[in-house]
Amino acid sequence: MPDLNQSNFVSALAAGTDQPRTAFAALCEYSRAEIGHKLFTLMVFDEATFEACRIYSNMPDAYPVSGKKPGRDDIWAQKVIKGRETFVANSIEDIAEVFPDFELIQSLGCESVINVPIFVGDRFLGSINCLHEAGFYTQKRVQDSELLKLPGAACFLMNTAFFETGGQ
Repeated sequence: MPDLNQSNFVSALAAGTDQPRTAFAALCEYSRAEIGHKLFTLMVFDEATFEACRIYSNMPDAYPVSGKKPGRDDIWAQKVIKGRETFVANSIEDIAEVFPDFELIQSLGCESVINVPIFVGDRFLGSINCLHEAGFYTQKRVQDSELLKLPGAACFLMNTAFFETGGQ
């Protein structure tokens, strides 16, 4: 029998209204229950321009939807996009090496991050991004973040379908 959080996510995914936002919000809650976070965002990536675009945020005042970031060929991209590995930084100093907005991140009470890449086949759809207090993303939480990949793929594919059909 699926746990209550998983059942809530499946119900939200099947909801007929306000999609894909309903599914994104359910993924946010599922992620909070499985690994924990203060800040949660979803980013898609344009393979042609390597530009990232935020499609969901639980803190839209600080991290608005449609916020864009230029692509970079840095340690993060090497690990997450090319290596297909989860990125973890458990201190604000480690975050500062990769994310130029580290001061904003810290001002929100976050000093650790986990970025879970979502692939379908060889296609990189985006990343699930969870941030919390320093040292939060233990090896156990990193391992548990694997549970987010299937629901994450469902959400990113729903977003793609929604975009391709013009929001129908």
